Amino acid sequence: MSIQWNGVMPAVTTKFTADDKLDFNMFEVNMKAQLNAGVSGIILGGTLGEASTLLEEEKRELVKHTVALTENKVPVIMNIAEQSTKNAILAANKAEQDGAKGLMMLPPMRYKASDFETVTFYSEVAKNTSLPIMVYNNPVDYKIEVTLDMFEELLKHDNIQAVKESTRDISNVTRMISRFGDRLKILSGVDTLALESLFMGSDGWVSGLVCAFPEETVAIYKLAKAGRFDEALKIYRWFLPLLELDINAFLVQNIKLAEVATGIGSEYVRAPRLPLQGAERERVLAIIAEGLRTRPTLPDYKNL
Repeated sequence: MSIQWNGVMPAVTTKFTADDKLDFNMFEVNMKAQLNAGVSGIILGGTLGEASTLLEEEKRELVKHTVALTENKVPVIMNIAEQSTKNAILAANKAEQDGAKGLMMLPPMRYKASDFETVTFYSEVAKNTSLPIMVYNNPVDYKIEVTLDMFEELLKHDNIQAVKESTRDISNVTRMISRFGDRLKILSGVDTLALESLFMGSDGWVSGLVCAFPEETVAIYKLAKAGRFDEALKIYRWFLPLLELDINAFLVQNIKLAEVATGIGSEYVRAPRLPLQGAERERVLAIIAEGLRTRPTLPDYKNL
């Protein structure tokens, strides 16, 4: 299965039981909702997936289980976030063995690599896997920016094909299109800039709130790509207070609360994360409740 690197690709949450085991029953509920809404891929093991708390065998279970659930309807993409080049290559190889069809890859973790070191890191992994790679470019959170000059080097590898664009600089979409054209597929990685990125020409959207609101997210994408901008903007304006829950230190807890509200998830997180408490919990619940109260009726976006 080749990856087109377009559409909406959920960075899905990992579901846990009350006794801190992987909850594949609730995970399946959410996967069915994503697939029914029309997503283009499933991304596992990102920040929302609480990858830093997952055991290696749990990551492998997640990949295998998701591959079975999706039945090759959409590609399963595994996030790679490792401290060493050696471990990144090992993780990529295991994901490929377990049935993943692509990788989303962060720069070196816990070490602020130079431009040369970062390019070498990505290049070594690319040379040691046949899977296509989406570079996760998020200097705000991870302190390393993959610049256009660095992408020029990286695109010499046929399997480095896309970027999750999270620099927060919306004009970067235009810069990338002007320089690389179709050589580099661009997916917005910031929920609160997603429609703006689509207007500027990005190919897709790696979303967080899609975990709780899959149909609304895919509808915005489809309407924007069909040129029905007013309809997309109307839904997006309704969605924005919810999307802002994704640009927050407690994004995992926030989005899991939203998944509970829409009936396709649970609130359980893995320590050191804990469920929201007190005034912050009430604030987030109020935003979710207002979103549900004013939830829009969607057009027939699936046939666009």
